[in-house]
Amino acid sequence: MALETWLLKVKKSISNTLHSTKPNTKNMVKKSSKVGVLALEITTLMSKLIHLWQSLSDKNITHLKTESVLLEGVHKIVSSDEFYLLSLACAEMVENLNFLAKSLSQLSKRCEDLNLQSFDRLFYEFSKTGRDPCNWIMSCKDMEAKIKKMDKYVKTTATVFRELEELSVVETVVKKSLKSYKEHQASIKQLKIIDQQQKLAWQRQEVKYKKEKSLWNRSFDTVAILLARSVFTILARIKLVFGTGHAYTIPITSLPRSLSASAAVYPSENHFDNSVSMVSGPLIMIKNSKQQEELQATSQGLFEMNSKILEPPTGTLGAAALALHYSNLIIVMEKMIKSPQLVGFDARDDLYAMLPQSIRWSLRGRLKGVGFTTTDPGLAGEWRDALGKILGWLSPLAHNMLKWQSERSLEQQTMTTKTNVLLLQTLYFANQEKTEDAITELLVGLNYIWRFEREMNAKALVQCNINGFLTLHNGAS
Repeated sequence: MALETWLLKVKKSISNTLHSTKPNTKNMVKKSSKVGVLALEITTLMSKLIHLWQSLSDKNITHLKTESVLLEGVHKIVSSDEFYLLSLACAEMVENLNFLAKSLSQLSKRCEDLNLQSFDRLFYEFSKTGRDPCNWIMSCKDMEAKIKKMDKYVKTTATVFRELEELSVVETVVKKSLKSYKEHQASIKQLKIIDQQQKLAWQRQEVKYKKEKSLWNRSFDTVAILLARSVFTILARIKLVFGTGHAYTIPITSLPRSLSASAAVYPSENHFDNSVSMVSGPLIMIKNSKQQEELQATSQGLFEMNSKILEPPTGTLGAAALALHYSNLIIVMEKMIKSPQLVGFDARDDLYAMLPQSIRWSLRGRLKGVGFTTTDPGLAGEWRDALGKILGWLSPLAHNMLKWQSERSLEQQTMTTKTNVLLLQTLYFANQEKTEDAITELLVGLNYIWRFEREMNAKALVQCNINGFLTLHNGAS
């Protein structure tokens, strides 16, 4: 009887532990003074704000202006207009910040502070007029201090959720032990359950301690004001770096193909020059106060305008929804070009199956009636050099496209962004005709070196057989 009484106490203790560590779902829809389980969602938001702020550092902006917009591939098939490219970078950063601000807007509805409850309105007004009635904008020094604070919150909160997972494991073990209790093993089970209960109590205290250090026990107002001030400061930084307010006139011109007859066999040297920019027309950077007032008077706000800038123009891979497919195609060809001797007929057929009809027509036109033999080592060497040059500027854009896409896929939405890849550095805004010309050039060259490798291997095999036969014949003689 004493043992049964003790077991009842253990069960009651575990029940209380479970009740104290699990959230009350009935009250989740109501306002709560503490963040609680929403801490995980908030740390994701913090992580992305930290990354966005760091991407706006002097070092990263200098890199953007002196290297990213000057990438050879960007200038060849996206645009050589650096002002336009910077406008794309600015628009994407504003778009990312707007997405985070919308998440914060939902969180701020739980706050008691009236200004925080009106965060979405205040932020939108600030984006249009630059007014900051709550003085939420911080200095760079203060912002850096807040960044360190948020980074600490992110790490400690992640620890809390790991501890909660461990607590759940211990609770399950104790439950199973109580359920499998047998009278004839009473003394052994009693000692085992006592040990497990002690571990459960220790884990419970550990979780409680970690919660005190993390976002879990912070109020919505405390967290929201930190995030709101950060969002305002980041937008102010974007305006400072790129200029307050932008208006653009960007007519897109159609680019003709320029295939020479000799390019059907020989690699083209001037096939992808920079003589024609994809973007022509003026790019107006709005800097003086009169222009700003005119912009603010229009119905378009900063976010609406930047969303339009990010719409891929007609004639680009983004508009044709081919950017990701072409990126995969280029990467497959890159592997084949590096090791053509390893490419079999099946792989060759699979590659051809990936080609859209427009590239197939172009490829047939290049190879039609050529009838060349692939036994010239000098020409094979020229093709390898030509393909290496094309891949040198085209491949980075393809790899960047996959990186950009993977970080923004649905499965990755809750993860921290790890790179500074922008859309302008991908194939998204690339001119479709120019990109297809480059891919066709790669295919023609790959076809040549693939055939050359096979013929050289076949000759080597025949020569090896002849040498073997002669050796065998001479030995018999």
